[in-house]
Parts: sequence; C-alpha cells; structure tokens
Amino acid sequence: MADKRLPLVIELGTEELPPKALDDLSAAFARGVVEGLEKRGVAADFASAKAYASPRRLAVHIADVAVAQPEQTIERRGPAIAASLGADGEPSKALLGFAQSCGVDVSALEKLETDKGAWFVFRAVKPGQPTASLLPEVVTEALKALPIPKAMRWGDRDDTFVRPVHTLLMLHGADIVEGEVLGLKSGRQSSGHRFHHPAPVHVADADSWLEALRHAHVIADPAERRQRVRDEVARVATGGVPRLSEGLLDEIANLTEWPVGIACTFERAFLDVPPEALVTTMETNQKFVPVFDAEGRLTEHFIGVANIESRDPAEIRKGYERVIRPRFADAKFFWDEDLKTPLADHQEGLKNVTYQQSLGSLWDKTVRVAELARVIANRVGVDAGQATHAAALSKCDLLTRMVGEFPELQGVMGRYYATRQGIAADVAEALDSFYQPRFGGDAIAAGKVGQVLAVAERLDTLAGIFAVGLKPSGNKDPFALRRAALGLARTLIEGGLEIDLRAAFTEAFEMVPEAALVAGVKPGKDGKAPAVDIGARRRELGDEVVAFVLDRLRGYYADQGFSADQFEAVLAVAPATLPDFDRRLRAVGEFAQRAEAASLAAANKRVANILRKQAEEASAAPIPSSVDPAHFESDAERELHAALDAARAETRDLLARGDYTGTLARLSALQRPVDRFFDDVLVNAENPAVRANRLALLAQLKASFGAIADISRL
Repeated sequence: MADKRLPLVIELGTEELPPKALDDLSAAFARGVVEGLEKRGVAADFASAKAYASPRRLAVHIADVAVAQPEQTIERRGPAIAASLGADGEPSKALLGFAQSCGVDVSALEKLETDKGAWFVFRAVKPGQPTASLLPEVVTEALKALPIPKAMRWGDRDDTFVRPVHTLLMLHGADIVEGEVLGLKSGRQSSGHRFHHPAPVHVADADSWLEALRHAHVIADPAERRQRVRDEVARVATGGVPRLSEGLLDEIANLTEWPVGIACTFERAFLDVPPEALVTTMETNQKFVPVFDAEGRLTEHFIGVANIESRDPAEIRKGYERVIRPRFADAKFFWDEDLKTPLADHQEGLKNVTYQQSLGSLWDKTVRVAELARVIANRVGVDAGQATHAAALSKCDLLTRMVGEFPELQGVMGRYYATRQGIAADVAEALDSFYQPRFGGDAIAAGKVGQVLAVAERLDTLAGIFAVGLKPSGNKDPFALRRAALGLARTLIEGGLEIDLRAAFTEAFEMVPEAALVAGVKPGKDGKAPAVDIGARRRELGDEVVAFVLDRLRGYYADQGFSADQFEAVLAVAPATLPDFDRRLRAVGEFAQRAEAASLAAANKRVANILRKQAEEASAAPIPSSVDPAHFESDAERELHAALDAARAETRDLLARGDYTGTLARLSALQRPVDRFFDDVLVNAENPAVRANRLALLAQLKASFGAIADISRL
C-alpha cells in the first residue's frame, strides 16, 4: 500500500492576495507542504514539487506521493536499569509507570546497552497512516508558517489568514482528500476567472487541475503568466519600445489571472513634465508600461494590462486613459508651480524640518555636509565652490510640491529645477547623483562634484546616527546605515577619491553637536547619564564607524571573488585610503594565483611567529635595524640577503607609484632563497650576534611584504 504513488494537488482559493507578497507566500506554502510530508516519512518525488499561484489562489502540485506512510518504528527510552530494580529484583514505581505509559507489561520492555550505561527501552512497529489522514495537518502547519505580517479575520469566524479564504481543493490522484483547513471542508471544486468563469470549476483529478483552470481563464503557473504578460505587451506595442521592468512584470503578473494588453495614449502636452514623474505615475501608481522612442525619450504611448479579454477593448483603453489624465495633470501643475520658486528659497524652510532630535534640522545637516564637502573637494582637487553650492541645495527639493507627491523623485527633481534655473551643470547633476548608489548594483555618481557630495552626505549621516546611539542592531537598520556605509566605500573606491577615511570621520564627528554625542551614551544603573569625555567619545565612535564601513566591504569584495584571507591580509596593514586598500587587495589576489604564493605565505607566517616570540621574551635584546653581512655563517644567509637587497632596490619606485602588483611579482622571486634559508639556517643560533643578525634579516623580509599586506594570513 505504501508503495503506491499518485499525483497530489492542494489549492487554497482566496480573495485577492497582496501582489508584492504573492511570490513569497507561494514558495513558502509549497515548501511547507513538502517539509510536512518529509517530516512524516511520506515518500514522494519532492523534486517535482511545484508552487502555483494567482491573485486568488495558492497551490502546490507534486507528481507522485505515496498513499501511506511506511511502517513506523517506535523506540522510547525509559529509566536506567540500575535505578529501576530493587535489591529483590522488583520493578520501581518509575519503571512500572513507564511500562504503563507504553501500554505493556514490564516483561515486554527490552534493554539498551551503551557505553554510558544501560536503560529499559520500549520498541514497537505500527502500520503507517494513510497520507490522506495526514494532509489536513500538513496543510494547516504550512499555512501557519507563511510569512504573513498581519493576518485578518472575516465574517464571524475565528480563523485568520492574509485574506479571506473560500475554497479548499485537495486531490490525491482522482480521490478527494477529506479534511478541514481554516474552517473549509476539502473538495474537488476550484474557482475560475472572476468574470470569464464565475461558476465553480470541477476538477477530475490532480493532473487535470492546471488545464481545468486554463479552460476557466486562469493561468495558475506564475512563469507562464509572466511570459503571457511579456507577449501581450509586445503584441499591442505601438509608437516605440515598451519598458517592462522585472519588478513591474512581477506585479502585473500577480494582479492578473488572464493578462490582456491594451495600447493607450495620453496628450503630448504632458511630455513637458520631467519623464521620471510620468513614468513613476505609470509604473508605481497605475501599473502601466511606458513606451520610449528609439533615442530613449518617453512617448505619449503606454500599455495597460487588463485582467479580462473584453469584447470591447476600446472601452478599457478609454478607462485607462481617463484614470491617468488627472494624475498627469497634477504632476504638470506641481512642475509649473515649483518652477516659480528658486531652489535656494527653500533653504529657510529646511530650518523647520527636524532631521533628528539631537542632530537638529535638515538645515543643520545641510550646513555640516557643506563644510565636509568643501574640505573633501579641496583635498581631491574638485571645485570647492561647486561642491558647497551643491551641498547647500541638496535638500531643497524635499520641500517642492512634486517631491511631496512623489518622494521617490528626490534628487531627480532637484536636478531638473536646478537646470531650468540656470545653475551650473555639474552642480545640477550632483543634486541627483549624490544619492547613488541607490540600490544594490546601482552605479556611483558619475561626476566628481556628485561624488564629493555623496561622500560628505554619508560621512555626516553615519557619524550623526552613530553618535546618538542608533546604529544598526541585528536586522534593524531604520536609517539604512549599512547601505550608506557601502555607498560611501564604493564611491571612494570606484571614484578614486584618495582621502584618509579615519581622518574624514574625525572631521565629521567634530561637527556633530555635543548634545548628540551625549544623547548616545546609555544612562547608568541609577538612571543618570554618566559624565562624558567628548574627545574620547569622538575617538571611540570614529574607530567604531571605520570598522563598520570596512566590514561592509567584506561582502563587496567576496562578490568579486576575493577570499576572506586575502581581505584580512590587507586589512591587517590598515591602508589609510580605500582606493589604496583596493589596489593592495587586487595585487594580493593576483599574487595568490602565483606558484610561489603558498610557499611565501607559509614562510611569512613562520617569520611572524619567530619575531612575535622574540618580542614576547622579556630578556630579549631589540632586533637590530640593519643587517651586518660580517655575521653571516652560511651561503643561504648571504643568498637571501643579496636577493632581498636587490628586490628592495627594484621595488622602491614601484611602491612609491602604488604598483603593488609589480612589487609582489618581484618579491615572488624570493621564494627559492627564502626556502633555502629555512632549510639550511637555524635562526635561534647560540651566538647572540648571529641570532640577532638573522632576526634582522627576517624582519626586513617581513617588512618588504608587509609594505603591501600581511601575506602570512593567506
């Protein structure tokens, strides 16, 4: 019986599920059903398990599932034998109770001998349960484990779910799996398209479920539905090339069960509005697909995707065009009105907007960022006047009507307003690009003014929020400081901005108000704030935030193929600037591919251990700063000294130019003399002068590699 297998389908019919959560809910439901069957030992082709979902259903199909569990072996360990029998051999109360709980006499218990002692044990074999009797509990467990942030109730029922549920279909082969879940009794009826097929859908068996829904105008396969959306958008596209992003595609597919493309247009006069505002309205608010011309300019065409195959698609088109017109009209009004006010006039209003209670207003933040931008610009050879001008205007668009309506356009609108108002192109571009990278994979700001402003903004944000004690904790990062730290690091590295990271944070913390530094100190056990040494607190926070930024780089470089050991090797020498860190790491990465790398890394590790032990010996004399050839006793010493002297001379200019790759390539030639030295030479010689000289030679070897990275960590 347990060997017989049949296809299984489980479907929960609901009201419209949240489109952005649908994919996660679907995957979690299928995973929960599979795990529930596995936990109960039910055999199945779990590799064939497939999650299905549409706006009004969650489902899972498994190609073959055993009709019953295999026989179940039961083993329960009871009390220890030594404590279970009296001197007369009579069983103790504990042993009698254990036997009674197992439903047998003491004589039926077996003994289990282990190296830790002996115990009474109950063993039995019971027939496996029918899979059908287990499934209601499996489904219930799977539904309870779904990632639902807030469940709801409906009607007068006590059951809760993300949306009201109406149908429960469970078929194992052609048989209904009898049971109840969320107050619904299972059956073989599903629900078709809300308009094309409002009547119940009869499903004959598990394998015909998908096709039965297709006949009822429901495409239950999310991948198939996504492809249909693509095909429909391409079918009706006119006047240019539609831009269907993956995110918008997912949302449309999760809002429709039978997608149908509808070509639409709007008045060309609206194209005077910045295209980002129109596209945001189409994609974010209405889930429409914008259409661009061959040069990448927005056209008056767009595509809606209906959830119905209408006999009169022109009426749907009119509806789509009618619903978008007032939103475009609002955007045009905001644009026209905002242009009447110079960006700089909004600076006064920033004083009335709180950034953070202890850090002051948005204007206070702007002043700090402007000063940091001035310092950084001078340091990297960027026009400081443009950098401070951009910083002074960087928050002004937050007070415009357009950004008030479309917050996601902050920066973008600042660039448009600045351009229209005749502000220098580099400054206008910086007002938008300093927000970059906005998301994973996004590029950094292209212009140098934008890069300087991006760095200044993130330095102030990180310093300020760390100062008030709101740094990230666990998964909580309300100020997106992890993203800010990575954005800062990437801008410095990819922009080639050679600024001392620690010094830059020192300057940022100098500008943080003392009240903020005090606010971040936890009160003592008496509830009172302890006395704060402001200077020490700034230094402590500086160390903490620099480590935080560097920690973000681990994943950044791991994604590029660098190992943790390579990263640690460079981190150990604490390069002052991140572009320098990057050059060193790339050099180490290339060095690690060389045939000599493993041997030289091992030698450096051995040298580091020898020198560390020498330093730890209280009676040890200091290692000489130079090597005296007169103290050499072997050819191996002379060979290494000559090779090292030559390598140091040849790499001096390479190091000065920051050519770490060339330097390590040259130092790789030391492998043979280094190996010979350790084969032939006893470092800890009895003669103190000889020993000290050999230690000096090893110290020079370590310093040569250490000028780039701690190779011993590889």
